[in-house]
Amino acid sequence: MLIDLHLHSTFSDGTFTPGELVLQGRKLGISVLALTDHDTIAGLPEFRRACKKQRMACVSGIELSADFPGTLHILGYRIDSDDGGLEKALSRVQTGREDRNSAMIRKLGDLGMDITMEEVQKEAGGDIVGRPHMARILVKKGYVPDGSAAFSRFLQKGAPAYEDRFRLSPSECIDLIRRAGGVAVLAHPGQTSENAGELKKILSDLKKEGLWGLECITPKHRAEQCVEYLTLAAEFSLFPTAGSDFHGMNASSSMGISVADDFLPWARLGVRL
Repeated sequence: MLIDLHLHSTFSDGTFTPGELVLQGRKLGISVLALTDHDTIAGLPEFRRACKKQRMACVSGIELSADFPGTLHILGYRIDSDDGGLEKALSRVQTGREDRNSAMIRKLGDLGMDITMEEVQKEAGGDIVGRPHMARILVKKGYVPDGSAAFSRFLQKGAPAYEDRFRLSPSECIDLIRRAGGVAVLAHPGQTSENAGELKKILSDLKKEGLWGLECITPKHRAEQCVEYLTLAAEFSLFPTAGSDFHGMNASSSMGISVADDFLPWARLGVRL
C-alpha cells in the first residue's frame, strides 16, 4: 500500500493547505497520511476534518527542529494537540522564530535587499514564517535567480543574513512528544550525518531518551541509504517509517511511499486499516 508520514502544509513551509494535501493523497491512492508541519500543530484540525470527509486514515504529527550542530529533526506521531505542555513549548519556539525572522530581514536590508516582514508573512499565508518564504520574496524581486541561490548566498547557516534561533534540545523534543502521548522518530537521518559511526552514536543517545522510530524510506535517501537505515533501525530496535517530506509545488519529490501492509504497528499510531 501507499503511505506518507511526512507532509508539510501552508501552516509551515508547504504550498498546499492541509485539505489540499488530503485531496492529493486521495487522488494518488494513499492509504495513510500524516501532517508534520514544522514546530506547529495549527493545521491539524483542518487535516483531520479533511481525512474524515475523504474516509482516509490520518496521523496527527509535527516536526521539531532540535538544537544540534547540524540538522536534527524529530517527528512526533499521534500527538495530543490539546496537551498544555506541548502548546507552551511551541509558543516558546515560535517566539524564537519571530525574533530570528526579524533579525534576518534587518540583515537582508543592510545587504541592500528591500524586503519587509509584511511581504514575508503574506507569502507564508499561514501561521509559521520561515526562511523558505524569505527566499521566495528574494526570487520574486529579482535579487536571486532561484530559492537555492537565496539560501546559498544569504539564508543558510554561515551566510551573511543567517541568524540562529531558539531550539529545544533533542532530548527535550522527544520528551515533549512522549508527554503529549506520541512517539518520536528521527527524520531523514542522512541529513543529520552520513558518517555511519557518528549516526550510530546519535541513535544510541536518542534511543536512551525514548526515540521510537527512524525515518528509513524517503526520496531524500539513495537506495543504498534506505537499506542502511533499515538495518540500523533493526539494530537499535527502532520502528522504520516512510515519508516524502513533501512541501508542495516545485517539490523535488511527490507524495506516497510503497510499503507492506504490516510495515508499522498501525494501532500505536491510532490507525485502523
